[in-house]
Amino acid sequence: MAERRAFAQKISRTVAAEVRKQIAGQYGGSPQFLKNLNVGAAASNTVPLTEAVEPVDFEEYLRTHPPIIESGPLRDLIEFPPDDIEVVCTPRECRTVGQAVPEEGHNDAHVRDCVRSYTEDWNVVNRRPSLTCVFVLPQDDLKRRSISIDETPRGSWACSIFDLKNSVPDALLPHLLDRAPNEEIDRHNEEHRKSNRHRELFALHPALEEEEPIERHCVPDVPKEHFGQRLLVKCLSLKFEIEIEPIFASLALYDVKEKKKISENFLFDLNSEQTKGMLRSHIQTAAISTLARSAIFSITYPSQDVFLVIQKVLQQGDIGECAEPYMVFKESDTAKNKEKLDKLRSQSEQFCTRLGRYRMPFAWTAIHLMNIVNSAGSLERDTELEMGLPGQNAWGSIKRNSSIAGRRSLERTTSGDESCSLSSFRPATLTVTNFFKQEGDRLSDEDLYKFLADMRRPSSVLRRLRPITGTLKIDISPAPENPHYCLTPDLQQVKPNPDSRVRPTREILEFPPRDVYVPNTTYRNLLYVNPHSLNFANRQGSARNITVKVQFMNGEDPNNAMPVIFGKSSCADYAKEAYTAVVYHNRSPDFHDEVKIKLPASLTDHHHILFTFYHVSCQQKQNTPLETPVGYTWIPMLQNGRLRTGNFCLPVSLEKPPQSYSVLSPDVPLPGMKWVDNHRGVFNVEVTSVSTVHTQDQYLDKFFALVHALDHMFPVRIGDMRIMENNLEEELKSSIAALNSSQLEPIVRFLHLLLDKLVLLVVRPPVISGQIVNLGQASFEVMASIVNRLHKYLDTSQDMHGRNSLLSSYVYYVFRLPNMDPNSPSPGPGLGGSVHYATMARSAQRPASLNLNRSRSLSNSNPDISGTPTSPDDEVRSIIGSKVGDTLQTRHGLRYCDGNSPLFHEELALQWVVSSGIVREGALQQAWFFFELMVKSIIHHLYFTERLESPRKNRFPERFMDDITALVSTILVERLNTSLAFFLNDLLSVMDRGFVFSLIKTYWKQVSTKLYMLQNPTLESLRLDFLRIVCSHEHYVTLNLPCSLLTPPASPSPSVSSSSGFSTHAQDQKITNMFELSVPFREQHYLAGLVLTELAVILDPEGEAGSRVSRFIVVHNLLSSHDSDPRYADPEVKARVAMLYLPLIGIVMETLPQLHDFTAQGSADGAGGDESVEDGNSMISQTVAMAIAGTSSPMSRPSSFLRPHATFSAESSRSLLICLLWVLKNADQCVLQKWFTDLSVSQLNRLLDMLFLCVSCFEYKGKKAFERMNSLTFKKSKDMRAKLEEAILGSIGARQEMVRRKRSPSGSAFSSQENLRWRKDMTHWRQHSERMDKTRAELEHEALIDGNLATEANLIILDTLEIIVQAVSVTESKECILGGMLKVLLHSMACNQSALYLQHCFATQRALVSKFPELLFEEETEQCADLCLRLLRNCSSSIGTIRSHASASLYLLMRQNFEIGNNFARVKMQATMSLSSLVGTSQNFNEEFLRRSLKTILTYGEEDLELRETTFPDQVQDLVFNLHMILSDTVKMKEHQEDPEMLIDLMYRIAKGYQTSPDLRLTWMQNMAGKHSERTNHAEAAQCLVHSAALVAEYLSMLEDRKYLPVGCVTFQNVSSNVLEESAVSDDVVSPDEEGICSGKYFTEAGLVGLLDQAASSFSLAGMYEAVNEVYKVLIPIHEANRDTKKLATIHGKLQEAFGKIVHQDGKRMFGTYFRVGFYGSKFGDLDEQEFVYKEPAITKLAEVSHRLEGFYGERYGEDQVEVIKDSNLVDKCKLDPNKAYVQITYVEPYFDTYEMKDRITYFDKNYNLRRFVYCTPFTLDGRAHGDLHDQFKRKTILTTSHAFPYIKTRINIIHKEEVSSMPIEVAIEDMQKKTQELAFATHQDPSDAKMLQMVLQGSVGTTVNQGPLEVAQVFLSEIPSDPKLYRHHNKLRLCFKDFTKRCEDALRKNKSLIGPDQKEYQRELERNYHRLKEALQPLICRKIPQLYKPVLQVTSHRLPAFIPDTDLNEGRLIRLPLYIVSLSRGAKLFSTDTYATTFV
Repeated sequence: MAERRAFAQKISRTVAAEVRKQIAGQYGGSPQFLKNLNVGAAASNTVPLTEAVEPVDFEEYLRTHPPIIESGPLRDLIEFPPDDIEVVCTPRECRTVGQAVPEEGHNDAHVRDCVRSYTEDWNVVNRRPSLTCVFVLPQDDLKRRSISIDETPRGSWACSIFDLKNSVPDALLPHLLDRAPNEEIDRHNEEHRKSNRHRELFALHPALEEEEPIERHCVPDVPKEHFGQRLLVKCLSLKFEIEIEPIFASLALYDVKEKKKISENFLFDLNSEQTKGMLRSHIQTAAISTLARSAIFSITYPSQDVFLVIQKVLQQGDIGECAEPYMVFKESDTAKNKEKLDKLRSQSEQFCTRLGRYRMPFAWTAIHLMNIVNSAGSLERDTELEMGLPGQNAWGSIKRNSSIAGRRSLERTTSGDESCSLSSFRPATLTVTNFFKQEGDRLSDEDLYKFLADMRRPSSVLRRLRPITGTLKIDISPAPENPHYCLTPDLQQVKPNPDSRVRPTREILEFPPRDVYVPNTTYRNLLYVNPHSLNFANRQGSARNITVKVQFMNGEDPNNAMPVIFGKSSCADYAKEAYTAVVYHNRSPDFHDEVKIKLPASLTDHHHILFTFYHVSCQQKQNTPLETPVGYTWIPMLQNGRLRTGNFCLPVSLEKPPQSYSVLSPDVPLPGMKWVDNHRGVFNVEVTSVSTVHTQDQYLDKFFALVHALDHMFPVRIGDMRIMENNLEEELKSSIAALNSSQLEPIVRFLHLLLDKLVLLVVRPPVISGQIVNLGQASFEVMASIVNRLHKYLDTSQDMHGRNSLLSSYVYYVFRLPNMDPNSPSPGPGLGGSVHYATMARSAQRPASLNLNRSRSLSNSNPDISGTPTSPDDEVRSIIGSKVGDTLQTRHGLRYCDGNSPLFHEELALQWVVSSGIVREGALQQAWFFFELMVKSIIHHLYFTERLESPRKNRFPERFMDDITALVSTILVERLNTSLAFFLNDLLSVMDRGFVFSLIKTYWKQVSTKLYMLQNPTLESLRLDFLRIVCSHEHYVTLNLPCSLLTPPASPSPSVSSSSGFSTHAQDQKITNMFELSVPFREQHYLAGLVLTELAVILDPEGEAGSRVSRFIVVHNLLSSHDSDPRYADPEVKARVAMLYLPLIGIVMETLPQLHDFTAQGSADGAGGDESVEDGNSMISQTVAMAIAGTSSPMSRPSSFLRPHATFSAESSRSLLICLLWVLKNADQCVLQKWFTDLSVSQLNRLLDMLFLCVSCFEYKGKKAFERMNSLTFKKSKDMRAKLEEAILGSIGARQEMVRRKRSPSGSAFSSQENLRWRKDMTHWRQHSERMDKTRAELEHEALIDGNLATEANLIILDTLEIIVQAVSVTESKECILGGMLKVLLHSMACNQSALYLQHCFATQRALVSKFPELLFEEETEQCADLCLRLLRNCSSSIGTIRSHASASLYLLMRQNFEIGNNFARVKMQATMSLSSLVGTSQNFNEEFLRRSLKTILTYGEEDLELRETTFPDQVQDLVFNLHMILSDTVKMKEHQEDPEMLIDLMYRIAKGYQTSPDLRLTWMQNMAGKHSERTNHAEAAQCLVHSAALVAEYLSMLEDRKYLPVGCVTFQNVSSNVLEESAVSDDVVSPDEEGICSGKYFTEAGLVGLLDQAASSFSLAGMYEAVNEVYKVLIPIHEANRDTKKLATIHGKLQEAFGKIVHQDGKRMFGTYFRVGFYGSKFGDLDEQEFVYKEPAITKLAEVSHRLEGFYGERYGEDQVEVIKDSNLVDKCKLDPNKAYVQITYVEPYFDTYEMKDRITYFDKNYNLRRFVYCTPFTLDGRAHGDLHDQFKRKTILTTSHAFPYIKTRINIIHKEEVSSMPIEVAIEDMQKKTQELAFATHQDPSDAKMLQMVLQGSVGTTVNQGPLEVAQVFLSEIPSDPKLYRHHNKLRLCFKDFTKRCEDALRKNKSLIGPDQKEYQRELERNYHRLKEALQPLICRKIPQLYKPVLQVTSHRLPAFIPDTDLNEGRLIRLPLYIVSLSRGAKLFSTDTYATTFV
């Protein structure tokens, strides 16, 4: 707060935040970074950035610095073009073939004014050199852009042997091996780089999306006639069951909700010519206009019913009687009823002949329009719905038309409950089949609305009515945009109307139910007369069949009837009379007729409507006339000079009215006249007018009348007032004030005329009796009031700046100066000279305070930000920029007072300044309107007085400029910000520009002062908006004096710089001024200075995020517009423009820490909040801080990517960086080089960091990224889409512009002179804006443009790097800089780049290495490795040119390395390592292309004559062959990508090949670990990591002797027995202290810890928690030695977790399943006759493995070529088909010897470190697999693998195989032991499982299986074997059975305790079965072999008894013999080993 207050007291404060200060300090505390902390007066010549500088006197500067250049593009930069502004006349577009003007009425001044207002052309101010600049990518450019590396198609190379020497190299680069001076190489490279470049950078960058592009003013819509949504109705046919007479129909729209008729009637008849002939005697020739059968209805507020009324010729009888035949007769019965119908027809002919003039009501029906429209989407084409009675099916049949008429994009609002679009439904054909007869006593409007409401109810009373059946077919569809043969309601022909003889379509006039606020634009003067009802109940005499004749009279004679009544159907256009329909025998009829009258333009007191009432005699009687007059009444048209309209209840006279009746109303009781019902009102009639002449508002009428009265002789009568000259002034003033009381609707309708008159009164107050009557103030007040009313009540029709569209249209098209036309017609003498218009002289009442001293008022200003002159909606243009001028007509030929003619803008400014209170507030509320009026007035004045060429300082009087200054000085900031900005922008085109700059400064200062006093952040964005608008000026560049030469300040002082700090040595002050926001810079480049100052202030972290983004947008839009502006296409001119933005480089450098980090992983998408703070980057590392502070230690990452707070989003940062690149691209290179030379090391390093960030920012993302974005992005509103389209068309920096250019047929940017930038409706592809997503072609196009942007951006970076090299190569500090440069280069190579860029990049890299070879080979060794990797990666590119350049670079790298030290060991080693890394990790790697590059390198070596005699060619050859060998192994890997086992085998082999190169072996081990992890082989991944750790430990123990570190592989034996193969004991082991060996990051203590951590994690994922413990046993001592308690805590936590899992998962753990797989057949190549043990995931079935391998190899060799051997017998290869591939798969189990079992206790023990496996094969001696029990043998095969499982691969070779065969009795013993085990397990299981126990029991003692165990006993135990060798087996089997029966008994007992009562019977059955089995076995198991029980040993001491296994004593339990007590005599055999292999307990 204190700092802010200091500002208010004019003490400067630092703009940047504390963090920036700290960083600035670290940068060496350069004065530029401290942002000029000097206080106010300390340095007189310095103005802080936060204060405004004094602007240059622009006009004076131009006068004193005449341009040196005579002509050319640079000359055009200096001054505005001479034809900058013009006033042009645009013809008003007329819809109709002829102008709608009255035939008479030219004597009436008001009519004349109205007609002129509706017919004169638009008067528009136009700017000629519009900035509608277009960027188009040249086609060859698009072709030139090559595919990005990441998207090239990849081939595969299947051949494993490749002859490198015979292969073809890529093209060699010419002159590569020549020795040329560096300067020449640089020049050559630059020429190549600069050719074929994109001129416009922003054309490749998408336009930024802004929420509100503030600097854009839309061009207002042209004022035009209002239409709602338009509906075309075609009447196709109308038929009843019988056709006996003519039928006439009318169609109208009604709004049931509002109870209003909302259209005039459309009258038509569809009678046949024959039927029409019945009325021949009554109808003259029918006019074509009355034959229309289709009509266009306009609906502003959709919510209505269509109502159809049908009439027929009058006949004798009631409506019901007349309708009866129609209901009775059916068309199908015509033949049957022929006679009756003939009779009816002849009656009708008689009636037609006699009564053909009259009509009677007949029938009606209604259609609910919204149902039709809404069902349009749901109904299928050609479906028919019969329309019965309401409440039945539907309204009728609806038939969808297959072709849809042209759509109109109606952008009108709808409202109401059922609002829907009438512009987009499918056309429908409607068939109405039911009609209701009219009720004679229910014809009123009220009755009609009841009927309509009824119809919409489901239980309609109308359902009970008897209908008239008939068929009406009508088509309903949206009206086409430009229908042909159309007539307006006034019968004017609408364009196009090619043939007036074609049956027309009628436009039906709408009567909107609510007000529509649209100004009148065409002449229309119609009157509608609607008789409602008549009451003759009390009239004497016979008057029953009553009709009313309506006539429009201009006198009282019957001949005075005027032919102005519109004809009905099939008659003349106009008639003199109209008759209402007759209701038979009704004395009080209701009417529903509508009489339409064309009003004469001028009405007199004699014009009136005459109504004559007749009784029509239907029955022909003798001496009875056809019609008898029974009454008369009338309505005079004028009352007090105003048109009479409304509802009337008129008395009816029984006699003809007397003479002169027309001037009186019938309400006046004329003497001697007889009236019906005692002069009471008996006739109700409604008269309405639709007129653009009669305002129908008393206040407006009076105002217009008084204005016109000024031209007449006094006294003047207005209405009932007689106005004398002495009260004219008072009346005029009161009528002006009374305009505030007018209704808004008439004010809007007559808005243009009203404002014209008020403007006239402001400029020309009348002279009455010689006195000037000052009406200016009153007129100004009422204008302000009207403008505010329009804004308040019509807020929906406002643009984004709050400008009411009606008012902006008025200013833009209509307003013109009243006194500018030299040819104005004189209206005649100012009668009597008593009144004339005068100039209001400057009054003496002008406040003294307004005579401001101009020099003082121009004192001070300050800057903000600008907008682009090319943004399409440019708001500024609404006043100055467009297209039109006119021969301006003054309203009167007036005489002026002596002295100069006053001007509207001067008067307006004066009135505004002197106004106060409410008036001033009102004017300020809508200041934009008065500002725009003022500007247009100024331009008109200058244009017509031909003063646009005169010096600007002399154009306006001082007093006017004082008024403007006063206005600007006193304006309220918030509300008028944009209005004032646009005003000042416009003034820059016409006034003294230095004066306008001073106004900008004044306002700027006001806002700034307020901002820092109030601490209101919105003020900041206001100031920014203000600048954006001001800077969007067409000639913004010229206003900045781009050709001025900056001069240093008079006294030396530190310059105010927003750029990065300079080094402390002396600098060229002129260059400094150009790159800093110095005072001379800000004064002379005034607006650019403001913009850049704002951008510098952006660095304040306290600033509002929103305004930051806006500032980015401002600069972006400005530069984008310069870029695409054809005026600045010349490079020299562009360099001048870029000069205005040189400080931007420094600003961005300073902002670097706050930019988005594009180098971070995944940040390329730029996702996230706009200004999100990135948590992870909040710490500043010490090394980074040191680097920023200027230390020159090499850094692994760019120094400036510290993020105190990454304040800017990706989008904002990208926007800022593209601006920076634009400046670097276009600025003068010499100037840049000079500045770079002066920068300090730390500054240059920061510049390089900035370029590094640019490379990441503009990396090509590829098509997939665009597809991803496409799916996310287009959820925007249509509104945003429209804005985007406009922005694209405006600032033309956008990709779709190219699409648009391609589409336009001419190929030129614009087919006409239309100013697209400001024309919303001119966007060519507007129709497609609804489509939200993009097509594939569009996406590809976007990707293509993005690729072009990436190329161009990187080439600009390359250009800049070259300039930096040239700048620093002469300085001592170059070593500090070049490393950073190399880093940027390498980073750009690592990103996705185009072929074009890479060629230039490699050329630059070669030049750099050539100039500074020591840099790479001695200092930046890590970067040398990086470079080798990048080059090799590009050597494998699919694009030949990239390979050529990469190979050349790699060869020269070797050559230069060799030249330094006679070998190139470093490059050799790095290349080998790089290739290995590339092969192992790169997905897009292609060995075929790399081979070509190796051949190319070989070819260079052979052709290098200079080094031919050295060892170099041989060394090159060795290296190339070595690389080729690695590659060949890789080829196989590629081949076996789909074979994971083979792939891992190959990787394993390659890793083994690197046994002597620890770095590479480690790389491959890690690649293998990665592959295993991908396939979720976590145990194998862990093993790879353990082997890696063991390898590292081996070499670490050689390097460092630390007790706590593992001593080598031995330490890891407990983790895996395989690990010893990592021992570094061979002769060729490289010493780790050799350079480049063990240099990777893993060969450190931290690396070892990292590997072990990863290994522990992988073991944990594999569920091998015991191994986790072993790994941590190695880790814990290391952390203990380092006292790292945090890590120890973590480890112990993980150990606790691991042991916890062992406990919890006991019995539930599962590891691998193992299979033996043998391969047989030559197709397998290396694999033939190889056998492996495969490790598969737990619970893998044999079938699964078999299916997988069979499928895989079947796919590879052909399904019919691969066979799986189903058994596990030995394979005899001779019996196999040599053309097939055979796979044998057998399930195997781990196998352990007895001694192993005591160590392998847990499940883990039995599944870890496995090397031996077993599988069994049954066989018989006769060759069969299975036979009888006594023939069944079994073979056990024991396999031994080369390594223990788990290993670093999932299959291991079998290295040893042994077989053991079992005899049938041994097989039986095994089976019984297995069964006994199962029983024991089921019995003792805890918790008990009854189901499992019962299953095992059933299998042992169930009746069905009794034969199982019993049969075994009977076969082997029934007899004692004859062979003594089998005695032991016999005895063992006997004991097995004994044990078996005991277990069965235990199981039965257990089962009994578990079962419920329901299973007791089952238990008894089991027990019975058991007893049977036991009985059968008893004799067999009791038989002993006596030979076994003889004493075998003599006891020699201690009298120990011999051990005799007695089954009775031991209850059948075998006890293991303690063999160590027994001494055996040689050769004696106690028991066979087999006997005790398994023991029962």
